[in-house]
Amino acid sequence: MIERRPYEALGGDNHGWLDAKHHFSFAGYHDPARMHWGALRVWNDDTIAPGTGFPPHAHADMEIITYVREGAITHQDNLGNKGRTEAGDVQVMSAGSGIRHSEYNNEPGVTKIFQIWIIPEGRGQPPSWGAKPFPKGDRSGQFVALASGLPGDDEALPIRTPARVLGATLKAGESTTYELGTERLAYLVTAVGDIEVDGVALSARDGAAIRDVTRFTVTARTDAEVVLVDTAP
Repeated sequence: MIERRPYEALGGDNHGWLDAKHHFSFAGYHDPARMHWGALRVWNDDTIAPGTGFPPHAHADMEIITYVREGAITHQDNLGNKGRTEAGDVQVMSAGSGIRHSEYNNEPGVTKIFQIWIIPEGRGQPPSWGAKPFPKGDRSGQFVALASGLPGDDEALPIRTPARVLGATLKAGESTTYELGTERLAYLVTAVGDIEVDGVALSARDGAAIRDVTRFTVTARTDAEVVLVDTAP
């Protein structure tokens, strides 16, 4: 089953400084049919105005992955971590027993991010933060693990859950197949461009909820950038 979730049908709100779209129930958007997808709890598509951002606030017991699509985001937390993550790169915050952080767009233009929350396998572990560049050329024509709690993904940022976040860049007409395996769920979003997933057409920023398939093929109709979460049910 591959269910298209069009961008224009997503929940969300425009707060002026923040234009937020939600693939799953979040904040003021509630849809009982879209509470989560396996351990994937949140996928927000955020556009943040320059000179603004999320002031200090707290999280606990959640793996929070930020994929920067355009611009850059600057992170600071009460553990003393501070870093700037640019377009195409990824940061991971394991909230664990509790962390307080801020995320600001200190750039001259807008910053666009995917914010992905995945439920951790355990609770109350020490919090942590990390970031890493992932050059788009390294994932040309194939999916590359960006953050993972699965064995074998040694180059990915670690997360504390049996899931992985992957990215791929595809040129028009190019295809790549992902081996999902049995008893797994996938959620895919097109960051840029138009694609097909086993014949199901997706436009930029559409989502696709995937289940009951062992593998699927992504074909780019235009030059495209794709982000995928592979998670336990």
